[in-house]
Amino acid sequence: MTPPDQDALPQPLACGMDVGSTTVKLAVLDAEKNVVFSRYQRHHTDIRATIAEILNAAAAELGDTPLTVTVTGSGGLLLARWLDLPFVQEVIASKTAIGAFAPTSDVAIELGGEDAKIIYFERDGAGIEQRMNGTCAGGTGSFIDQMATLLNTDAAGLDELARDATIIYPIASRCGVFAKTDVQPLLNEGARKEDIAASIFQSVVTQTISGLACGRPLRGNIAFLGGPLQYLPELEKRFVLTLNLTAEQVIKPDNAHLFVACGAALAGAKSALETGAAARVAAHANTPSDPDSTPAMRLSVILARLRALGDTQGSEVVRLDALFSSPADYEDFCARHAQTGVPRRPLAEHRGATFLGIDAGSTTFKAALVAPDGALLWDFYANNRGDVLGTARHAIGALYEALPETAFIGHTTVTGYGEGLLLEALQADSGEIETIAHLRGARHLQPEVDFILDIGGQDMKCLRIKDGVIDHIMLNEACSSGCGSFIESFAASLGLSVEEFARAATAATRPVDLGSRCTVFMNSRVKQAQKEGATVGDISAGLSYSVIKNALFKVIKIRDPRDVGTHVVVQGGTFLNDAVLRAFEVLLGRDAVRPDIAGLMGAFGAALLARDRYQAAEPDRETVAS
Repeated sequence: MTPPDQDALPQPLACGMDVGSTTVKLAVLDAEKNVVFSRYQRHHTDIRATIAEILNAAAAELGDTPLTVTVTGSGGLLLARWLDLPFVQEVIASKTAIGAFAPTSDVAIELGGEDAKIIYFERDGAGIEQRMNGTCAGGTGSFIDQMATLLNTDAAGLDELARDATIIYPIASRCGVFAKTDVQPLLNEGARKEDIAASIFQSVVTQTISGLACGRPLRGNIAFLGGPLQYLPELEKRFVLTLNLTAEQVIKPDNAHLFVACGAALAGAKSALETGAAARVAAHANTPSDPDSTPAMRLSVILARLRALGDTQGSEVVRLDALFSSPADYEDFCARHAQTGVPRRPLAEHRGATFLGIDAGSTTFKAALVAPDGALLWDFYANNRGDVLGTARHAIGALYEALPETAFIGHTTVTGYGEGLLLEALQADSGEIETIAHLRGARHLQPEVDFILDIGGQDMKCLRIKDGVIDHIMLNEACSSGCGSFIESFAASLGLSVEEFARAATAATRPVDLGSRCTVFMNSRVKQAQKEGATVGDISAGLSYSVIKNALFKVIKIRDPRDVGTHVVVQGGTFLNDAVLRAFEVLLGRDAVRPDIAGLMGAFGAALLARDRYQAAEPDRETVAS
């Protein structure tokens, strides 16, 4: 069908589609820049279906009116290619919208589902400077959703709670997993949900200002943009209070949640107008014009293109090699690692001194009781659920119930995050830095160890050993992506235990490449993989790869596998997952030693230190006794 003469068409409306990480925003503007139709809708990773639903709604309300259509957003480039539509970068769309709707802005703060931006506008025409989150989604809409779940509400409920807050608590202002660790103890201690809600919003403010502004002041008139700032007034209030803004400095445009979509519509309309004018000039000059340079199209055309796509656009998810080539390969792997074990003996049969090691970690509480020869007599491993003292009380009570009258505890050494607290509460004999405790445990099983990688619930430690002492330490500091708590949380979301989730990974044939970035970004890719038919095993195996990639490439920043060392010991509860261990060996290209008590190695090392200290003090005890 031949398209109608563009000169005969009425003035086209301008449509902008902003396809973000979690939502699709569509805005249709008339010639006076008024919004005549709009939608703001979560896409749940099914962008095509959401776009079709929104465009059908627009067609029902606007009819088959000519439109200039422009796409923007982090998820919009692929859509623009699919539908053969013009694409404009978000920064250009934002600048265009600011110029049209908030020209007095000096700074714009924009929060999205997984994106956060601060844009500085130069009044002298020098341009703009944009700062955007890259590897962390702390302080975005998805972060707020995660925190709201902890309070059994949603983002709107969080905002309602925050209205009645009276206290602001310090909450980790970056990684959502770290923030969860701060929120959970507050809940356990009976803190008001209203105060926690406001504190969560304050952590978003802190993350945005410290993580993006990086010391550059936010001055003058500040525009607040994006869905979270449109729908959560208490969040905006925290920004205003923190930045000490006056009412005159606060710019809250109408339809702030649609702002980038409006900017895309205006930028696209301008470009289409220029293109159409150029085409008409070319026609008058008897020069062949580009037949695709028409400034407007109809919604029915876009919908037809969308329906015609079928599955031709291909997969958005990359697949990786299977962790195990066959069931026999997995059996050989299990047999090899079964050879590394700690000797055990029944506590009920023991006589004499025993030595207790306690590792109070960020999410778990571990304890180990050893005999003078290092044999393991008793152990304890539990999630502390934010209550370190309560868990310690339960563990020590269980130990004394199991301890026979013929045995006694000669010395207790505490390590981990809760070392200082438990030294006072339990009146323990000594404390020790956890890296030393982990080294002591590793050397007991592998005296020549020169590299230790410990991955726990939220923390990750890499120790390089030289001549029996720690030569270099590397830790994750601001991000917990790839740690055990993410795997645990995702398994729970599927109604599976961590053990079941791990077993599924060992049989996966097409693991999903989830990258090694923030857990929020990873979660979006997981949803996309599920939409494309990935199995639980494919996702679990992909997460296992991500855990190790994060450790090797983000924390350790390894370039050559030979830098890791010859005698490698892996520790931490995360390595009890066979899939994670196998991913480590595959990516590193060498075998590693995993103790059968990988999750207890900090406590086991502390127990060995307790034994060493007890034995070193034996002459002094004999002198006192005499």
